[in-house]
Amino acid sequence: MLSFARGAVLIAVFVGLSLTTPVAAAEPESCPGLIASRDTLFSRAALRQDEVGLTFVGHATFLIETPQGVRIATDYSDGTRPPVTPDVATMNKAHSTHFSYSPDPGIKHVLKGWNPAGGPAYHDLTVQDVRIRNVSTNIRSYGAATEYDGNSIFVFETAQLCIAHLGHLHHTLSPEHLRKLGRIDVLLVPVDGGYTMETFDMMEVLRSVNAPLMIPMHFFGSSTLNRFLASAREHFPVEFSNTAAITVSRATLPKNSKILVLPGY
Repeated sequence: MLSFARGAVLIAVFVGLSLTTPVAAAEPESCPGLIASRDTLFSRAALRQDEVGLTFVGHATFLIETPQGVRIATDYSDGTRPPVTPDVATMNKAHSTHFSYSPDPGIKHVLKGWNPAGGPAYHDLTVQDVRIRNVSTNIRSYGAATEYDGNSIFVFETAQLCIAHLGHLHHTLSPEHLRKLGRIDVLLVPVDGGYTMETFDMMEVLRSVNAPLMIPMHFFGSSTLNRFLASAREHFPVEFSNTAAITVSRATLPKNSKILVLPGY
């Protein structure tokens, strides 16, 4: 099975390269090249030193793989897990679909986006070739009361890219949030339009962060996604991928901000 998976990845890489030779290289606004299907995992051999693998597992969970093979699962939960044990799992607490009561014991680093003892969570961790840090935000708790520091935006810095996962964000971002975030190249965005934020407010977040590549997550079927995209098209071009796994590099980032939809829900 392992040799078959590696073969599938190599074939996919070959196809991706054949589709992105000189012509694609001359089109800097093209989306990152696709290298694998949803069910195929990245391997170290499939990524160059300037590439990051990004797979939409589902809901708010992405599998991020660095050039040195560090695997990270975002908003890791009991219901949505990648098919491999990640080295790092990040979590948020707004709903049980964003954290795990019993994470895989093989995970070396489990990072909670909230502080069980109170106050903001603080993470600034380097694992091989990736730095992982967080920016604390608030959530609405029961009765619509504000629970301060209940969510974290996790930022993953690797291969000269800064990838931010908004988690279960419940409010727009202040200048201080934006300062702490810094430059963001890839933004993973909850687009449900209600459980997190109204679409109008999420558009404000997207415009304020101004990442070159924005990828929707946390939607519940095509109607929810399409409602978000209808609003998003007023501000950004929208493209669709036919696979949930892509590679991203600094060289292939769009020149102007755009939204790339990966299959999933």
